[in-house]
Amino acid sequence: MACRQLLLISCLLAVVLLSNEIFMQESDASNFLKRRSQRSPKSRDEVNAENRQKLRADELRREYHEEQRNEFENFVEEQNDEQEERRREAIEQWRQWHYDGLYPSYLYNRHHI
Repeated sequence: MACRQLLLISCLLAVVLLSNEIFMQESDASNFLKRRSQRSPKSRDEVNAENRQKLRADELRREYHEEQRNEFENFVEEQNDEQEERRREAIEQWRQWHYDGLYPSYLYNRHHI
């Protein structure tokens, strides 16, 4: 019985709400939204403030990317230096291993044409 009463009350409430014209017609809603989108022109101060904000954001973005690029370039340079040092050490070890004490290794004994 309580379920029927609750259902009846909710239906009556829905009918009352729909009869009070809570919802707009589609054309009225469209006109309302069009009118809301037409603002008065911005003042010169507003335009200048927005431009300053955009320029500042661009500057911060440029600084961030420049910093990231510099960090990456430093990282690559360190990696190349380490690789060059390892290569130089490997070559030096190879020379020491193959050097018999009588003459310089064949790398220095090559005839350049």
